[in-house]
Amino acid sequence: MEARYYHRDGNVYICDLCPHRCHIQVGGFGRCVSRKAEEDKLIANNYGKVSSFNVDPIEKKPFYHYYPKSKIFSIGGIGCNMSCRHCQNWSISASPSGRKRTTYESPEDIVSFCRKERFDAIAFTYNEPIIWFEYIMDIVKEAPDLRYVLVSNGLVCEDPLRDLCKVTDAMNIDIKGFTDDFYMKVCGAHLADVMRASEIINEEGVHLELTYLVIPGYNDKESEIEEFSEWVRDELSPDTPVHFTRFHPDFEMMNVPITPLETMFMCRETAMECGLEYAYVGNVMTDEASDTYCPNCGALVIRRTGYLVELVGLNGDRCAQCRHRMNVKR
Repeated sequence: MEARYYHRDGNVYICDLCPHRCHIQVGGFGRCVSRKAEEDKLIANNYGKVSSFNVDPIEKKPFYHYYPKSKIFSIGGIGCNMSCRHCQNWSISASPSGRKRTTYESPEDIVSFCRKERFDAIAFTYNEPIIWFEYIMDIVKEAPDLRYVLVSNGLVCEDPLRDLCKVTDAMNIDIKGFTDDFYMKVCGAHLADVMRASEIINEEGVHLELTYLVIPGYNDKESEIEEFSEWVRDELSPDTPVHFTRFHPDFEMMNVPITPLETMFMCRETAMECGLEYAYVGNVMTDEASDTYCPNCGALVIRRTGYLVELVGLNGDRCAQCRHRMNVKR
């Protein structure tokens, strides 16, 4: 399948899908190992190659304000355009094409399965969906009536991102940390690119939630959490849901300890003190820190214990107590 965002400069193909803008010689691959240069075109070498699929609670993505208590068909491929040393799905995200067992599923196959099982929404997740751009767009074309969500690192150029925003109902973007030094050393990317992508998603009116994996000694300073929260408040919206997720050792960061509970609660408290209306703690079984409260009257609206969810005070998208309109899509 020919890639849709690239141009040619002499004997080199330049990929225009993400800010790396890889220069790829014939026979070579881009950093994400999903773009391959052939003699006459750049191809999406990962097209239709499925590594993983499952039916998940929407809260697992995590989405807390998008169709809460629903299930979603989740599907993933291989590869990624970042190189995060702490990746928890490294077996598929860091796997070169051809090294990981996959099955080919056409867009028609995916849509037919969803029709048969009566799924009305698809999540592109597990690895980086941006590098599946052509496949996602073809699935959408096959079934424009379904709902689509992306769980992404946000490393994408503006034009393809705006294309995705036109057909995507919701996105969860991982904010890996809030310094460019962290992004470059740990993830191999630039923070500013991800910030700009998040701002574009917000501008386009796509439902947006953010996830911040809190890594001890790397991105857990209170001042950094404060700067991040102020950016969300000022450049996105105070009602953008933010998930602070607990780190556990994985991949190339096995020597880093699990995040202390007190650090997790500090992140939530700092975000709320900065004016964020919905800040959550994830990967932790906790009372209250995963629940949703009305920012106007303080009433409990959604109670969560792990993936057990109760809509205790929600009337449509409003607080049942005071009728305040909440940033909850149902």
